[in-house]
Amino acid sequence: MGLLKVGIGAAASVLADQWREYFYCDSINSDTLVVKGQKRQSARSSNTKGSENVITNGSIIAVNEGQCMMIVQQGAIVEFSADAGEFVWENSTEPTIFYGGFGKGLKGSWETFKKRFTMGGDPGMDQRVYFFNTKEIMGNRFGTQNPVPFRVVDRNIGLDVDIAIRCSGEYSYKITDPILFYRNVSGNVADSYKKTEIERQLKAEFLSALQPAFGKISDMGIRYSALMNHTEEMADALNGALSSKWSNLRGISVVSVALGTATASREDEDMIKELQKTAVFRNPNMGAAAMVGATAEAMKTAAGNSAGAMVGFMGMNMANNAGTNNMQNLYQMGQQPQYQQPQQPQAEQSAPAPTPAPQPQNVQEAPADGWQCECGAVNKGKFCVECGKPKPQPKSDGWTCSCGAVNKGKFCPECGAKKPAEEPLYKCDKCGWEPADPKHPPKFCPECGDVFNENDIVN
Repeated sequence: MGLLKVGIGAAASVLADQWREYFYCDSINSDTLVVKGQKRQSARSSNTKGSENVITNGSIIAVNEGQCMMIVQQGAIVEFSADAGEFVWENSTEPTIFYGGFGKGLKGSWETFKKRFTMGGDPGMDQRVYFFNTKEIMGNRFGTQNPVPFRVVDRNIGLDVDIAIRCSGEYSYKITDPILFYRNVSGNVADSYKKTEIERQLKAEFLSALQPAFGKISDMGIRYSALMNHTEEMADALNGALSSKWSNLRGISVVSVALGTATASREDEDMIKELQKTAVFRNPNMGAAAMVGATAEAMKTAAGNSAGAMVGFMGMNMANNAGTNNMQNLYQMGQQPQYQQPQQPQAEQSAPAPTPAPQPQNVQEAPADGWQCECGAVNKGKFCVECGKPKPQPKSDGWTCSCGAVNKGKFCPECGAKKPAEEPLYKCDKCGWEPADPKHPPKFCPECGDVFNENDIVN
């Protein structure tokens, strides 16, 4: 009775598996990476008793756009197709009389019957159809809990410094090699393989790859604040950092990266801005302009001095007289060739330049309320806008203050100094240094730094 039952079961299973199957896969959502193909059956179908995981020869498999079909037999990949359309399976080890000819199908079915009889009526075969989602998997959020090192390179000013930034955003990836993904990640699945099963691991590896990716981005001269404008470069850098784990091992590649925020700490921001601001003053003209601006700001502050405008201007003029020469030197350095237009190539320099026609000097006419500097520039303020020289004081019969102003009254309107009764002789009371012109000493003793005042008068 046992052999009869086995024979009947083997014959029944062979007959049931004679029908050609139709495998399909509904639309795969973004949360599913792999899904097992299903046989289409309806109320009118007679193919309801076929063996599970058996694909009859000549069966049809429908492949949609954004999907990849794979046939696995006895655990090994035997067929693969990423082309959308109808795929006919013609190499199955499960023959049928309905495909490939009646005689050939009948002979193959008899061989299948004998094989199943030896296995107690079971098919002894495992054939599966898997569909892979090859669309872009979007909406994968990330954020750095701890700051990530970022190298800031600014070749214009010679800046090369490491800072720490925090960033957040989203990235997308896709399965580019389904065979690698099946072998190393999903394997045989009974129903489907969700992205949540690998999402945590991918996110951890993505964050660890940010540091080497940022290194490549900084080598390109891209600032961290401009990362949102270079998403393609960012994706390429991440693929390079993740190639060994994602592309070569799992068959996954990063498609795009969208950064929402990328910020550095307040200390790093202030440090970069200060370095860039300081580097600007390598240009003498910029340095001189900054000193002019500081002088103008000092005049505003002096005017509002709590001890009185006169006291404020006295202190400002002492500093101003000491810095005027520095401004003039900076402007003169700015006129030198290395700070002007870049030199022409050697081929252009070899040709003799035409002699320029003589230009009339002092073509500008000073307005009624202005003055003309020695360099030819017309000005209205106290300093020349071109070379920084102070406005020359008119000669008169008055007296010259220690600040350089010519006055006629009893007090200097510039610094508030009192008119001297006569021209005294000066000698430093601290170190005994004597100026070359005792009647007109400097403001400070060059030997000890003491201020020349009434205590240094020797007569």
